[in-house]
Amino acid sequence: MQFGVFLLLQSPDVQPSPTVYDNAIEQAELADKLGFNTVWLAEHHFSSYGYLPYPLMMAIKIAERTKSIRVGTAVLVLPLHHPIKLAEEIAMADQLTDGRIEIGFGRGYQEYEFDRLGVDINENREMFDESLEIISKALQEDTITYDGKYYQIPETAIFPRTIQNPHPPFWIAAQSPDSIKNVVQKGYKCITGGSSAPSGAVKQNWEVFQNAVEESGAGWPQEFAIQKQIFVAETEEEARQELDNAMWHYRLVTSLRANTQVVEKGKAIETILDNEPDLDTVYDEWLIFGDPETCTKKIQKLIDTTGITSLNCVFKIGRMDNEKVMKSMKLFAKEVMPQFKDIIGSGQKATIKQ
Repeated sequence: MQFGVFLLLQSPDVQPSPTVYDNAIEQAELADKLGFNTVWLAEHHFSSYGYLPYPLMMAIKIAERTKSIRVGTAVLVLPLHHPIKLAEEIAMADQLTDGRIEIGFGRGYQEYEFDRLGVDINENREMFDESLEIISKALQEDTITYDGKYYQIPETAIFPRTIQNPHPPFWIAAQSPDSIKNVVQKGYKCITGGSSAPSGAVKQNWEVFQNAVEESGAGWPQEFAIQKQIFVAETEEEARQELDNAMWHYRLVTSLRANTQVVEKGKAIETILDNEPDLDTVYDEWLIFGDPETCTKKIQKLIDTTGITSLNCVFKIGRMDNEKVMKSMKLFAKEVMPQFKDIIGSGQKATIKQ
């Protein structure tokens, strides 16, 4: 099983940018030393929800500061980029990371970001499909010509070319059944289950994915990754004290998705939502929080109900200070991760336990 560290570069209290970036790079360096497989970087714009408008630039920086860990985007929001230029940037990042880059793409969900870049979020699905087709062709073929609804490209060659052949691994963020089926049909790797998603939703997505693989005849193994908020503490009591940070994240994601967010001078303001889940449900079913034994059991439950091959771990959550994040990462790597390194990860069809 593969383990990644997922970096959002959040700062609820709008910390100075050097502090946010220094902490993120320190976490990436630690992840490399602890044996994590990948560092993942999320694109976000214009609010303290995420200080990372250009993940590929950060990926290059992290690759310079680490030895072997792979560096990926989770995700690049395709409708916010011109695809032929992004293809060039991906190829350049592959060169400058010595072939350690992985590329995750997504449609985007924050209307707040789309509006400020002059892009209609209601057209993001069609724009995504065109962009992905262009990028894939541009990285695999000597030249590309394209005449679509959103992009018209005369004969063009991109330079540099990628180190990885035919291109870096492509991951697609997919939450809906149609999106998951589309990922399988195109032959890409799937990332699903947002970090605050209930376990039941992850199981449903896995079942859709598994059926799509069977129906398409794509065959096994397949790659299926999920993201989860993780905090490993010495005691359950200590872990529960971090629920406020998890709820900050949940409230922000929910309001940004619904375009009901409050952002004042870039600061994303937490607002209490209607019909919030109770804290016990959040702790038990949504998060991998607890002492090492509890976290191990929660991951085992995911394994028992899905065929996950990769777990992308969100360790930095809300206002959690860097020292606490690093301690949690160390405990996870020492006490939890070794339990699963050799257990799963084959991507083979799983038998769902009821």
